[in-house]
Amino acid sequence: MIRNYFKIAWRNLVRNRTFSAINISGLAIGLASCMLISLYVLDELSFDRFHTKGDRIVRVFFHGIMQGGVMHEAHVMPPTAAALKADYPEVEEATRLRQGGNPLILIGEKLFTDDRLAFVDSNFLNVFTFPLTQGNPRTVLLEPNSVVISKTAAEKYFGKQDPIGKILSMKDWKASYKVTGVMKDMPANSHFHFDLLASMSTLPEAKSTSWMVSEFFTYLVLPKGYDYKRLEAKLPQTVAKYMGPQLKQGLGMTLDEFRKKGNDIGLYLQPFTDIHLHSTFQYDLATNGDLQYVYIFGAIAIIMLLIACINFMNLSTAGSSKRAREVGVRKVMGSEKIELVGQFLMESILLTTIALILGTVICLASLPLLNSISGKTLALHLDAIPALLPALVLFGLFVGVFAGSYPAFFLSSFKPISVLKGGSGAIKLSSSGRTIGLRSSLVVFQFFISITLMVGTAVVYQQLKFIQNKKLGYDKEQVLVVPAWALGKNKDVFREELSRDSRVSNISMSGYIPAGPSDNNNFMISPETNTSQLVKTLRYDVDYDYLATLGMQMKVGRNFSKAYGTDSSAIILNETAAKTLGWKDDAIDKTVSRRSNDGSTKTFRVIGIVKDFHFKSLHEAITPLVMTLNVDNGWMIIKTKSKEVSGLLATMETHWKSFKPDLPFSYTFLDQRYNDTYKAEQKTGQILGLFAGLTIFVACLGLFGLATFTAEQRTKEIGVRKVLGASVAGIVALLSKDFLKLVCIAIVLALPVSWWMMSRWLQDFAYKIDISWWVLALAGLLSIAVALFTVSFQSIKAALMNPVKSLRAE
Repeated sequence: MIRNYFKIAWRNLVRNRTFSAINISGLAIGLASCMLISLYVLDELSFDRFHTKGDRIVRVFFHGIMQGGVMHEAHVMPPTAAALKADYPEVEEATRLRQGGNPLILIGEKLFTDDRLAFVDSNFLNVFTFPLTQGNPRTVLLEPNSVVISKTAAEKYFGKQDPIGKILSMKDWKASYKVTGVMKDMPANSHFHFDLLASMSTLPEAKSTSWMVSEFFTYLVLPKGYDYKRLEAKLPQTVAKYMGPQLKQGLGMTLDEFRKKGNDIGLYLQPFTDIHLHSTFQYDLATNGDLQYVYIFGAIAIIMLLIACINFMNLSTAGSSKRAREVGVRKVMGSEKIELVGQFLMESILLTTIALILGTVICLASLPLLNSISGKTLALHLDAIPALLPALVLFGLFVGVFAGSYPAFFLSSFKPISVLKGGSGAIKLSSSGRTIGLRSSLVVFQFFISITLMVGTAVVYQQLKFIQNKKLGYDKEQVLVVPAWALGKNKDVFREELSRDSRVSNISMSGYIPAGPSDNNNFMISPETNTSQLVKTLRYDVDYDYLATLGMQMKVGRNFSKAYGTDSSAIILNETAAKTLGWKDDAIDKTVSRRSNDGSTKTFRVIGIVKDFHFKSLHEAITPLVMTLNVDNGWMIIKTKSKEVSGLLATMETHWKSFKPDLPFSYTFLDQRYNDTYKAEQKTGQILGLFAGLTIFVACLGLFGLATFTAEQRTKEIGVRKVLGASVAGIVALLSKDFLKLVCIAIVLALPVSWWMMSRWLQDFAYKIDISWWVLALAGLLSIAVALFTVSFQSIKAALMNPVKSLRAE
């Protein structure tokens, strides 16, 4: 019986090539899209879940509120781990990690640089599951100046030699580390990635007892099944016990007094497996994902599959009249309803199987494109995922049954007497109001989703364009950033040589750059007239040419000047800082004080107010900032006069090499650093645009199929109308209007929903666009145009048919 079902199914597939091709193509694209997005979503959800103790690990973070801003930091103070381990028995283990910068590594006579170095406590590999290929995880980091390296680093530094016992000499630190272990490369779905893990006991700052500095990422292992909120509720005691006394010494007020002024500080816990998708911290180890986008893309995957299945159901039920006589004859010959259901389900599963094979091929071919957009290395390997093949088979069966169930039961319910009496055309498209209602609802749903995605894509691109063109308060165009610190004492000579180049407008030296990675410092100050008022600011150390190089404008006062020897104790405020301190343009010559951790106080005199500029992402509002004078910073910021900088770069590289530095010449453009800040939004816009296009294409495939069937079903009517004088335009309008009504209903439903959804998305930005009415109107008009084009293609073909042939059709 199954064999007979298959033979009949194959014959029907070949006989109805057009409908079969539309069905298979639409379903294949839907399945491929679903598979692609599923790979992306599963990868996002898999972060940090490979650790054996992952469900028991929490990260300690710091959160503080002060006038002038919020401190929400992923790292905490050096003694936090030891204090929590000692004070709370539920803390089974506590370990720390601190980033190691970008050291110069000397091996023999070869010099390397590596920005994937971290200092970790000796128990780090007992807490986290990073398997070693050589060495004992319990002992490899016990000794000072020991280091564990990844397999990739071992090959990079030592080739095929055994790395154990080899020495890594950190040239700029004047320290040597012995390789005591080799670990497998950290997986891509880890929220941190390092190739060198050096023993924390080597680091002097690790022994600090200060609760007023941070930079140590701290992780705790709790008992299995333990609610971390119970421990978090006890952490205010830790803050009062350890931070309170140091706060009084550093700020001159008790913790209670500090809080009475509207401020607060505290330690909190975050589940380890939540870090990637639930983190919005300052100074985190990596750029994390966003759960909101996981939901969005997951919904798109389901919707794409639904639309593909809807097309299948629409086309199958619409084509039912062609199968009406077959059903009638088979029922008269004794076929049971269950047998007919099995036959039609077999046809559905056959189509689905072909679509699944084609969809898998499309998925494999499209993975490089998705990886280039998302920045991931997603793959579809049967050997990597043993359960993948059976999962795909079950998935295909499920989709086949789901998509084919309604057509199967609909077709098998035809009554043989009415079908055979009425002939092949007895079951018309208009014969069942319930069928038309369902089919119309499905078309509306398809275009509802398509229009929503179109509006979403347009708003994302508009916001990105707004970000790129917004006046930032500084000039990011034609600005080069060079790591001049690598030149050591020669950096001033390098600067002097460049300053004589006619293609260079200005040069500044500072580690503080308003776009991309930058030095950061919290700077707590008080106005001299009210020392009890504490304001949190960020500090920028700049030189005399910083403002001119970046095109920043003074509102009042002056810039730092070599003519004033007292500028070493002077500061420049931004407008927000002046307002927060209670001043406006009258801040000049006023003083602020900063109390150090040891209780000493230093006074600064305000010499100018710079106009506000955006030194953070546009997700955040501008906060108070102060600038202090420091002419010995490592990054060189170069403003060029010409857009053609290739010749200048060649000259700079020649100068650079003449000093024979340890590092090769490198540079970045400030505008590119700025754009990189919004990579997540760029990826979202590209992915939304891609799948919006695919959704519209699949919806149009279904609409094309329905239009084709409608035209075929109304062949005689079209012939009669043409004989009676109907024009081609009139016939096209007749065949198109029913579909356009459905699209218009979808527009009415989709526009308010898409406006609401994108308004919610824009709330994540402190500076954002207003959604223009024309964006909504354009999405509606575009959907009408696409639908009209899709339907009209077949309608015009039918309208141009010779009426003689039309009237002979039946």
